[in-house]
Amino acid sequence: MTVLRADRVLLPSGWQDDVALEVSQGRLASVTPAAGVRADEHLEGLVVPGYVDTHVHGGGGASFSTTDPDEVRTVLDTHARGGTTTLVASLVTASLETLLEQVRALVPLVRAGELAGIHLEGPFLNPDRRGAHDAELLVDPTPERVEALLAAADGTLAMVTLAPEREGGMAAVERFAAAGVRVAIGHTEADAATTARAVAAGVGVATHLFNAMPSIHHREPGPVPGLLTEPGVVVELIADGTHLADEVLAMAVAAAGPERVALVTDAMAATGCPDGRYEIGQLSVQVLDRVARLVTEDGSEGSIAGSTLLMGEAVQRVAGLPGVDLAAAVTMAGRTPARAHRLGQAGTLVPGGPADLVQLDADAGVRAVLRRGAWVVR
Repeated sequence: MTVLRADRVLLPSGWQDDVALEVSQGRLASVTPAAGVRADEHLEGLVVPGYVDTHVHGGGGASFSTTDPDEVRTVLDTHARGGTTTLVASLVTASLETLLEQVRALVPLVRAGELAGIHLEGPFLNPDRRGAHDAELLVDPTPERVEALLAAADGTLAMVTLAPEREGGMAAVERFAAAGVRVAIGHTEADAATTARAVAAGVGVATHLFNAMPSIHHREPGPVPGLLTEPGVVVELIADGTHLADEVLAMAVAAAGPERVALVTDAMAATGCPDGRYEIGQLSVQVLDRVARLVTEDGSEGSIAGSTLLMGEAVQRVAGLPGVDLAAAVTMAGRTPARAHRLGQAGTLVPGGPADLVQLDADAGVRAVLRRGAWVVR
């Protein structure tokens, strides 16, 4: 049993001063006023719940697109340094056979609680909006493919991103939703009407809103306005300064509100590593000044290929936007994605919940991280 005394803590009810956090067996046994409580450690400054990243592919030179559990743990440890204590593993498009192998390899890590679930970003995407996905491997979501993935995941599949306009797309949305999988629309050419039908069929998440989908046009609105204003949809935003301008980030937060915005990193293997050449799936990526782009055959600059973002950096950027305070930014990096993906008490500091917290420095950067009751960053 360890008691931590914190100067100022973000609780579900808001900021509270001088709080005692009692930690036992990786969980919070109690959260009480600290007056009269003998503490083992004193945490100065601000303490917030551990961050929750529900769309991330890799980090530390490693990727979730693997069958090696040690590589998975390298990604987990890399993102822990950025404050992420709960993480859903995202798999990039691959052949169905490869995806099935990768999913089966991740299942035990989900069962053990190291991962919060599996996210399939592909292979059911629109090739015209493929981004950093191999167009030759993109396929329709036939019932056979859908059932094979559900069977391999055996209840650990947290989310599937797909383009509902593909043949069989709407039926796949309904099937995944019926199986308890969060369905996200992304890498899509869907118009407003198709998007509305997909939401009615079970879509509840927008994968990296604005990116890899049609832009807003005043006569052809596309998917963005409906997704921003639909109460039942949570929208992902990548706040790295590359995927979205700060003005667009601020507009999206104002439109959807912190309770419907999930900050994600969409991080790839180069996260936490120097610039250089990396891979995402079977595609080559060049990272320059921390911006990852595909390497094209003619040497020209290719599509953005994920990010090298850590969640703590995203929180800092969003907390600096007009009209957004730190509490709202932390909500978007924790409680909102946890609620959207039914991850229990992750993203909050409550009795019985996980002992996951981030101690912040004066600039809202990550100073220390406690994950499941153990310090991983001091």
